[in-house]
Amino acid sequence: LSPNFKPSWMPTSKRLSALGSGVFARSDAAKQTYRERTSQRGGPALVDLSIGSSDLAPPKEVLQSIATAVLQPSSTSYCLQAGVKPFHRAVADWCRQRFGVVVDPDREVQLLVGSQEGTAHLPLAVLDHGDAALHLDPCYPSHSGGLHLAGAAVQKLPLSQEHNWRPDLQSIRASQWDQLKLFVLGYPHNPTARVGDQEDLNRIMGLGTRHQLVIAHDNPYVDLALDGVAPTLLQASGWRDWGIEFFSLSKGWCLGGLRLGFAVGAAPLIAALRQTKAVIDFNQSLALQQGGIQALQEFAHWPAQLHPIFRERRDRVVHLLSNRGWNVAIPDMAMYLWMPLPAAALARGWSDEQTASELLQRSGVALTPGSGFGTAGRDWLRMALVRPVEELELAAQRLMDALDE
Repeated sequence: LSPNFKPSWMPTSKRLSALGSGVFARSDAAKQTYRERTSQRGGPALVDLSIGSSDLAPPKEVLQSIATAVLQPSSTSYCLQAGVKPFHRAVADWCRQRFGVVVDPDREVQLLVGSQEGTAHLPLAVLDHGDAALHLDPCYPSHSGGLHLAGAAVQKLPLSQEHNWRPDLQSIRASQWDQLKLFVLGYPHNPTARVGDQEDLNRIMGLGTRHQLVIAHDNPYVDLALDGVAPTLLQASGWRDWGIEFFSLSKGWCLGGLRLGFAVGAAPLIAALRQTKAVIDFNQSLALQQGGIQALQEFAHWPAQLHPIFRERRDRVVHLLSNRGWNVAIPDMAMYLWMPLPAAALARGWSDEQTASELLQRSGVALTPGSGFGTAGRDWLRMALVRPVEELELAAQRLMDALDE
């Protein structure tokens, strides 16, 4: 072969093939195409409601704390495990105040680069290739993606509108529970925007204890339940033996871009996750950790201040859509609407992917197709309520005008 020869393809792993391109990557490409087209031909500006990145400001004191700390030489150094002790103590204090649960900051807490990192890396820490693992369908992509990357024998627990998007635990036989090694789930649930039920989580944790099954509960929306009370694994008996729960400052404190999250769980699971992290990444900068400490210690009330804003956004957008013929259920969790395909799309035989694409091109409003979260999300769309209410209402009007056309 010529020394200048370049292959037109590159071999990749079967694990990577199982992941696919990812719903957010596909959505990002579609949005970029729309921006390029409108810059050349004109058209309405893009309104991006496809990703749950909050438009609301975090506490300014938290940002000031980070800005001050980043000037310290230690903030630009690698942070090893000893450096995260103050953050871990802040998490333990928050758990005691928030849930009335005492946790060991050294053995039962681990700083993460966002909760998504934890749900994606935990399977590498606790599964061998071919081990059986379970996730909800639909689910956040890192729940299934982490299992595929670990080479798990992946099983799905389908959710449905008929069961109010709650897990039907009776659909899994006792022999299947015996075979499972890991169950990844999360309530409040993304993408269906259901808060969930503590009794369901208690039963799931009980199954984990009975069948020696790791229960991994992703809980970044714990403080964003608009109706009802968000469940938490830390309130379920047995989490110290077979449970681990992931939290985030991205949603409740509007710090998504800073990638601050943490895990609280059984000491052996935290140790396994910590060992896995040690060969993959270092911890977040001490400056970012300082901001997280202040958020947890001095602004634990911050997420509750967001509730009236999200409630108004939810109610006004649902009212507008319903008045124009798109019947959308009122979610009990902040940030998202989980929307069935509108009648106009169904009449044309469009899939949720095609509907999201057509609506983007015709209205300039980006939504996320439900099938990107799993097979059970087909024929649904997710809207993120991450713009001021007036902009959301205008976006909803543009969507309905496009459907009327």
